[in-house]
Amino acid sequence: MTLIQPFRALRPTPSRAREVLAPPYDVLSSAEARERTRGKPWSFLHVSKAEIDLPQGTDPHADAVYAKAAENLERMLAERVLARDARPHYYAYRTTWQGRRQTGLACVAALAGYENGRIKKHELTTPTKETDRVRQIEALNAQTGPVMMAYPHAPEIDTLLKRATERDPDVAVTADDDVMHELWVIADAAPIDELTRAFDGLPALYIADGHHRSAAAARVSAARGGAEGSHRYFLSVVFPHHAMTILDYNRVVRDLNGRTPETLLAEIAERFAVTTSASPVRPAEAREFGMYLAGRWHQLKLRPELVPERDAIGRLPVTLLARSLIEPVLGIADQRTDKRIDFVGGGRGLAELARRVDSGEMAIAFALFPTTMDDLMAVADAGAIMPPKSTWFEPKLADGMVSHVLD
Repeated sequence: MTLIQPFRALRPTPSRAREVLAPPYDVLSSAEARERTRGKPWSFLHVSKAEIDLPQGTDPHADAVYAKAAENLERMLAERVLARDARPHYYAYRTTWQGRRQTGLACVAALAGYENGRIKKHELTTPTKETDRVRQIEALNAQTGPVMMAYPHAPEIDTLLKRATERDPDVAVTADDDVMHELWVIADAAPIDELTRAFDGLPALYIADGHHRSAAAARVSAARGGAEGSHRYFLSVVFPHHAMTILDYNRVVRDLNGRTPETLLAEIAERFAVTTSASPVRPAEAREFGMYLAGRWHQLKLRPELVPERDAIGRLPVTLLARSLIEPVLGIADQRTDKRIDFVGGGRGLAELARRVDSGEMAIAFALFPTTMDDLMAVADAGAIMPPKSTWFEPKLADGMVSHVLD
């Protein structure tokens, strides 16, 4: 069994792609998805968040939601908005956002590699979110949300993808968020074989975004049984690690754990060099943080001797902040479950941190340096698990561009 395989993608007919492509199911609330689909009957959100077609207040995990998703998918097939390729192909998939371009390969990846550790994880999953994706896959008999993965240094694969994209794309859509999504069908046998062999020669692939989707695919496969079949693969887009963009994943906290701003600053100064700033602080390295407190920005620099350089988890910005400030000073031991802390993706900007504090909703905010791809891969190689909310990848892949039907 090879690490990846070509597949017969279910995808929009070329003239309908602009109507279909949608943000991933998990980046919009139900209310946002309802608003986003006004006047867009073929948006893939009608499949990925089918509660928008049911009465407001419908539980997104109700049986009716999964049934409606299947009904909507069948309608898109019947109307030829979506069609399935007759033969297995690979697909070069490129996103362009804010001048950054990344080109990867849409394929199906072997669950055998996921199970034996060649496809590496770095996050824990929650049973509720896993089960939601399991029920979605079973209702549709298809995987509709690609897992975003990274491949390590591989110039041969870079060259093969470059060669595949030297002509005009088969699909080119600029989404509402100004991300351009382009797709090239790789249909010829020779490049398909070259890509399969090149990926099979890699030591590992790394899940970047999509741990719940890959875990759900594994659960569906286990329930169906058998060592072979399309259920033994999961839908993926694999990018070169050097081209991927991780944004900062920032923190806001509701209270100061019984401290005043003055006493809090004094306590922080025991571990950090603290400098007041007249403008928002965007950290320039892992041990530097921006802090917004009582209407003012501060730059925090953790003392160098407190940074464990040889510890793949310990040197992450999220870990440095947690162990040096959030846990001992603000008293938040488990960021997964403590309701006093919330997380803000870097795409929302530093102004969002100040807004949430100034509104009175939160008492303090922290801006972090982004986790690097090298650090992510080091954690995965060590078989370790990153702290919660460590990575925010941009741009996101579009739902509806390619789906994997389970024959």
